[in-house]
Amino acid sequence: MKGDQRNEAASPVEECGIAPTHALSLQDKAAILSEALPYMRRYAGAIFVIKYGGHAMGDEAIRRRFAEDIVLLRQVGIRVVVVHGGGPQIGSMLKRLKIRSAFVDGLRVTDAETVEVVEMVLSGLVNKSLVAAITRAGGMAVGISGKDGGFVEARPLEHRRRDPTSHIEEVLDLGFVGEPARVDPSLLMRFLDAGLTPVVAPIGLGPAGETFNINADTMAGAVAAALKAKRFMLLTDVEGILDSQGRLIAELSHDQAAEMIAAGTIHGGMIPKVRTCLQAVENGVDAAVILNGRVPHAPLLEIFTESGVGTLIRPSQGE
Repeated sequence: MKGDQRNEAASPVEECGIAPTHALSLQDKAAILSEALPYMRRYAGAIFVIKYGGHAMGDEAIRRRFAEDIVLLRQVGIRVVVVHGGGPQIGSMLKRLKIRSAFVDGLRVTDAETVEVVEMVLSGLVNKSLVAAITRAGGMAVGISGKDGGFVEARPLEHRRRDPTSHIEEVLDLGFVGEPARVDPSLLMRFLDAGLTPVVAPIGLGPAGETFNINADTMAGAVAAALKAKRFMLLTDVEGILDSQGRLIAELSHDQAAEMIAAGTIHGGMIPKVRTCLQAVENGVDAAVILNGRVPHAPLLEIFTESGVGTLIRPSQGE
């Protein structure tokens, strides 16, 4: 069971989760409710932090289903904080404004002009569209950034790169790209206690009042750790963590995931995502999950079924 050990066999809910509702028999629907009920009881009152991003954000149908899922989770007693990204939307706006944007190792170099656009898109356009989607689905959401109430204090991100020829390590200046220095969860707890769903833009407040653009995965992991969340769910564009044969791994311990990074089995863009999950479970999150946000109702399938649909990372024994 997901509370103890994940069952890798496909469940009735997983098998029919992507099928049209009208294709289900009454028995199938009863089986779905029967399987979900223990998890509803187990997670009632728990805090889940869900990072929503990737190409799924640009798909209206997926965004609508995601909003409906968030409302359903709140209805069954799970308290959810959503942290969103918005890279494609930022890129599109910069292009419209004819502002050039450079990347270093996948990180957007953010000067004073660019950070204004970043904040406008993340805290405005993207954040409020997601709040509106949850509201239309029947929920009560409030859109904020880390600057609201100063709940995320940020510092400049120190990014290092080693020259492949000289092997000399240099520190790169990325401008107003930051990382969380401190997260105060009290503001989020007030919203959660009032029955609201906070939707958080990954913007932080610097020590001199600067605005810092923070990677959404990093922001979500830090928020989950500050809240000691039951689950940190990282919705991406991939299934989860794959083994050396390309098969999805249902569950890993912290140490097993770290060993897979060292061995090169986890590589490329998956490394920072997994490291974010590892840091979250190191800092008090019960478990982190990497899953494909393009799968219809992925959060529900992950939470309310035996097998789940992604890779769950737990603390190692003894941690």
